[in-house]
Amino acid sequence: MDIMEKINKEGLIFDGAMGSMLISQGLEGAQAPEAWNLTRPEVIREIHEAYFEAGAHVVTTNTFGGSALKLKKMGVDLSMDDINRAGVKLARAAAGQGGYVAGDMGSLGEMLAPMGPVSPKEAQDSFAGQAQALEDEGVDLFLIETIFDLNLGLAAVKGVKSVSSRPVFCSLTFKQTPKGFFTIFGNNVANSMKTLVDEGVSVVGANCSMGSDAMVELAREIRSCVEVPVMIQPNAGMPQTTGDNQVVYPEDDQFFAGNIKKIKDLGVEIVGGCCGTMPSTIREVKNCLTAG
Repeated sequence: MDIMEKINKEGLIFDGAMGSMLISQGLEGAQAPEAWNLTRPEVIREIHEAYFEAGAHVVTTNTFGGSALKLKKMGVDLSMDDINRAGVKLARAAAGQGGYVAGDMGSLGEMLAPMGPVSPKEAQDSFAGQAQALEDEGVDLFLIETIFDLNLGLAAVKGVKSVSSRPVFCSLTFKQTPKGFFTIFGNNVANSMKTLVDEGVSVVGANCSMGSDAMVELAREIRSCVEVPVMIQPNAGMPQTTGDNQVVYPEDDQFFAGNIKKIKDLGVEIVGGCCGTMPSTIREVKNCLTAG
């Protein structure tokens, strides 16, 4: 079934975190997670398989920081093209029949000019290069996520659309303030979502930066300002550091799933998890939504 048809008929459940899972497998802070597509592919495939087994309809390729600009900043000397192609192959192998693969794109590791050193054209070209590799391996859609600057999101959308006609999903990160929800660059919800839709984005939404309880109200606001499908992926709460310097997320699976049910009841078509969520979280979401 075509991915947009699937959304309109049944909605979608995306996977949860990749980074949290890789950290549990030994990924260290200075390492680029995307390099594991080539150096530890069995781990990446097992994570994808675990999310599909938990009930996810879509898994997200391990390519969030897979642009040439971000890989260079991380000191990765492996081929950008090889990393992204391997990311799609691993997800596709886990998907089997009926599973969908989202080509993940995110941080460049630098801000756009004038705040940072990267021009909009450089950003667009970097995203286009990554998108071409993902396109060539046959992703079902592109997911541009964890975007805190609308202009960076637009550069990514333009980069993708310069090489592919597949659906583009774009998810921004917001902070809750006394005056409402804004990105750290001051982009508000309504203008951000409408601008993305005007640029041809098929699905808009929010991920990361807040727990599932706070995300309910943000989901309500996003749903009210656009007609296209909406996607919401909260964290499992806000990260906390334990006495031994381990980062943990406080929401348990039942609490998280209960809030996802509230978000679905607002008319949000697509849900999943971000930081701190695991296959067990997605399984609980699936069970909660199935139970009605």
